[in-house]
Amino acid sequence: MVEEDDLKQWRDAGHVARRTLEGIKGEIVVGKPWSDVIESAERFIRRHGGQAAFPVTISVNEIAAHYTSNTELIPPEGFEGEMVFQKGDLVKLDVGVHIKGALGDNAMTIEVGNGGDHTDQIRAAKEARDAAIEKMHPGTPWHVVGEAAEQVSIDAGFVPIRNLSGHKMERWNLHSGVSIPMYSCGPNNPNYKGEVEVGGVYAVEPFNTTGKSGMIENIPPLGSSNILRVTGNVQIRKALSKGKLKPLGATMARYIEERYSTLPFAERWAYPLLGKPFPEESEESLRRKWKAMIKKLTSIRFLEVYSALKDVDNGLVGQFEHTAYISEGGPEVLTVE
Repeated sequence: MVEEDDLKQWRDAGHVARRTLEGIKGEIVVGKPWSDVIESAERFIRRHGGQAAFPVTISVNEIAAHYTSNTELIPPEGFEGEMVFQKGDLVKLDVGVHIKGALGDNAMTIEVGNGGDHTDQIRAAKEARDAAIEKMHPGTPWHVVGEAAEQVSIDAGFVPIRNLSGHKMERWNLHSGVSIPMYSCGPNNPNYKGEVEVGGVYAVEPFNTTGKSGMIENIPPLGSSNILRVTGNVQIRKALSKGKLKPLGATMARYIEERYSTLPFAERWAYPLLGKPFPEESEESLRRKWKAMIKKLTSIRFLEVYSALKDVDNGLVGQFEHTAYISEGGPEVLTVE
């Protein structure tokens, strides 16, 4: 739980996260590469006193979440065309910031070109987020929060996505064990037991879709998001002494752990680290070494990798997100300018 006197860094992280969304959304225009916007947003975070809590993600149309660009600029499997914005694209921009591990997580949905084709869906996602937060007073059962978010989506003619949730956050931990339903899960759903707690910090992020089933699935292959995370479950020294890691693998593992702790990081952030011990190596050789190293670090469960997510029906997906702190008096939105 976060105490009142510890809130300043959380508020500061929330401010930077929100300023990043507002400062970068104007760059999502026809013809602009996704990667340019992602990298611009990450620079914006650093310039304004924060660090990225996870790689900035851009999710277009049926892609729901968790896609960030990689060093090779390879598009998600099944995506046709260049990774540049087209008029009418429905774009989710998701930004997380940390200040000494205190977190701010927020997202918005934008229609490229502002043609008005997705106005109702965008409004519904935003209003679902706000309706859920309004219910987040201490002691409110989680299913009541989910019902509020779903009702807005249904009333607007969209389907809430049921297998994506909001999440409780703690310092250095984006997903700290409590999931928040963003649909009407019912009072007896075993995945959403409990209630809103005083001192909790929660990311509230309803997704809606034009698809029928309200479900998302992984985009193959494993790791398609280009996002990785140190699990925190493996000690490098022990893995080295037991022969699970060679010295180079241990050195790279230390580089990664020192820089990112257990927060998610991008392949494009970490891949250049491999050039330090191999300054004369060819790009092809470095790629082979990188893939072998990630495979090894994943196999011993030092790292986990994430897949990008898409709507199973290829429906268009909308999302809005805020971070909220719960005081005795109710919710305080931290991701404000």
